[in-house]
Amino acid sequence: MMEVSKELRQVQTNGGCRFHRSYVIFTILLILSLCYYMIVYENSETWTAAVRLFLPETHNKTTKVSLTTVSRGNISLTTVSRGNVSQTTVSRGISAEPWKPPEPYYVAYPNNYRFVINEPEKCQKENTFVVLIIPVAPGNLAARDAVRSTWGTERSVADKIISLLFLIGLPTSQDSEKLQEDLLQESEKYHDILQSNFWDSYYNLTIKTVVMLEWLSAYCQNASYAMKVDSDIFLNVKNLVNLLLPAPKQNYMTGLVARNAMVLRNPRSKWYLPKTVYSPAFYAPYALGLGYVFSLDLAGKLVEAAQIVKPVYIEDVYVGMCMNHLGIALTDPPDGSLFNVFPVDYNRCRYSKLIATTTRSLNNQVDFWRDLQTPGPYC
Repeated sequence: MMEVSKELRQVQTNGGCRFHRSYVIFTILLILSLCYYMIVYENSETWTAAVRLFLPETHNKTTKVSLTTVSRGNISLTTVSRGNVSQTTVSRGISAEPWKPPEPYYVAYPNNYRFVINEPEKCQKENTFVVLIIPVAPGNLAARDAVRSTWGTERSVADKIISLLFLIGLPTSQDSEKLQEDLLQESEKYHDILQSNFWDSYYNLTIKTVVMLEWLSAYCQNASYAMKVDSDIFLNVKNLVNLLLPAPKQNYMTGLVARNAMVLRNPRSKWYLPKTVYSPAFYAPYALGLGYVFSLDLAGKLVEAAQIVKPVYIEDVYVGMCMNHLGIALTDPPDGSLFNVFPVDYNRCRYSKLIATTTRSLNNQVDFWRDLQTPGPYC
């Protein structure tokens, strides 16, 4: 009887060990499966995001703040006008709670934004053919100077006048008072700055874009075309003008057009949009924000659409949504290599044929432009 009990205990012990080993193996297989899923999913996200304009900045999602008035929470503004230019002082309290958006991915538009630095007669005085609008952060003087010293100097091609303006919002840094004074002096020196009273941040780029459209509609209707172009772009102005000479003067928008771009639903993605904000699985066609060109009649039409279409914080996608609302199709460029979302390795022949490409640094932007201006054959 004792031997039977001993054998029974041995069987139970062996069975417990086998169960334990099976449990460990199952757990390991489960972990490996989860890791495989995460890797595949992350690669899918990375591949899908390639259609989006890559941006060098990094931002935490807790900073999605869009302030809509000149006084909000612990921040207040004081504006002093000087002719066409106004000086805005930004002051902050200490005890008040910061303002927070009422819903995720909320964009404060439409709203009665106004210009505190303006150049209302720019297009009329210069008899502009195409106006280049460069959204840039208030403190990014280096980017503005890089443009001013390179392709921003090209103001006439084939007897067509090119005008250039930098578009900024209000500074939000701790030294905002001094920065605002510096911006005012920069404006008085160059007369190429537009500033509106929204807070300048990545998540307010849609506001910045629609404010640009408002300005074009109000002050630049005599021009034929406009181009929104990022500050880190190498722009071949001659090729841009050559593209526009035969182009339609109504309902025309071109650039690097994304079609059937997937909406990213992963909250970890920089371009995440929940279904409650945008329900379709794919975006309407849109031109990537590195640089898109449009006929000036679209400025007013897009502003009208923006009063109806619910805004999202991804600015180029939102312009595409407004174009879709208007029922106006985007035009693909005649050559797919004219607009480049990823930096193109420098080659005189290659750069002599493109219109726009992102660059890895401001030094590249300056060096490439200078080399392209030197005498000699391109190819």
